[in-house]
Amino acid sequence: MRTRKREDTRATLARRFVLAERDVQVGDRSLTLILPHDVEALLDEEAFAVDERLPYWADLWPSAIVLARVVAKETGDGCALLELGCGLGLVSMAAQLAGYSTLATDYYADALRFTTVNARRNLGRAPAVRLVNWRVLPENLGRFARVVAADVLYERDYGELVARVLSRTLEPEGMATVADPGRTAATAFVSHCEALGLSVHARRKIRFEEGSIRQMIQLYDVRRK
Repeated sequence: MRTRKREDTRATLARRFVLAERDVQVGDRSLTLILPHDVEALLDEEAFAVDERLPYWADLWPSAIVLARVVAKETGDGCALLELGCGLGLVSMAAQLAGYSTLATDYYADALRFTTVNARRNLGRAPAVRLVNWRVLPENLGRFARVVAADVLYERDYGELVARVLSRTLEPEGMATVADPGRTAATAFVSHCEALGLSVHARRKIRFEEGSIRQMIQLYDVRRK
């Protein structure tokens, strides 16, 4: 019965998207992600005109792979974890594997659908999911011991937005980790965190190499001062 439910969910996505699959090694687990085959085909000119919305969620970014491998090594012990910009769900799945009580959030409803499908297919269970707009953060989103985000600093004003979200969602003793490949808002993000009473520690960069892709991923750990 559970298998049939997963297949029905995948079939629902297949009616709207041309799907592809990609295998990712996370710790000792090989996870198979379902994702849209052609990201450019998802571009919506009307949505872009309203708020410059682009379907970043539909791609599997190196920062997400690096962050997932880092999070999977942690011991969650049922602590509450929030992912900002869950995309296809890889980091949230790693958080589930680590034992966190995971809430996956994104600006796109389709990202939540893919996260749910991917988690069910790989882990047999999905994280809690919620549609979240960083500009209008829900009052009842809550606070979390752990907050994670991968490659979310790609627009100029996102440095301030992400810093504000971390300030609103981190528990007093909590820690956030943002994985970034050197996007335009990274420097502003650090400055805005400091201005909001958050301390930022930049870990040693992690090299990512796959095919023709070569990136150095910076992990920023953020805590309250």
